[in-house]
Amino acid sequence: MQVKDVMTEGPAWCTKDTSLTDVARMMVQNNCGIVPVVEGNNQKLIGVITDRDIVCRTLADGKDPYQMAAGDCMTVPPLAVPPNADLDAAAKLMKEHQVRRVFVQDDGGRCLGVVSQADLARSAPDRQTADVVKRVSQPAPMG
Repeated sequence: MQVKDVMTEGPAWCTKDTSLTDVARMMVQNNCGIVPVVEGNNQKLIGVITDRDIVCRTLADGKDPYQMAAGDCMTVPPLAVPPNADLDAAAKLMKEHQVRRVFVQDDGGRCLGVVSQADLARSAPDRQTADVVKRVSQPAPMG
């Protein structure tokens, strides 16, 4: 099975200049905790911003999130796979980087969608899903 068969298409996205307030509103409106950061008319994927990024890179550092934009605390580089990659490739990235989601991008870098741990749970063999959950859930080094 390929990632294009299980991905969530057309995620809400922002630019690096989008205010953190607007990013947080997008997350609430779309019931998600991650938003791809894109640039240009082709929506080239340049980073990602999570609800955790907002908290850890602003409030925890004593910064004012009301004065910041997505580019101030986004994670780069974004982790992505092509739409024709098999689910094993997405699962491997998730395990290696201890993330619950990877983006799907075309050859031009345009963000097409996202594959989540939940997508794997619905589509991948139980053993593979369990392995991803186990690896992603390992304690990460502090810092």
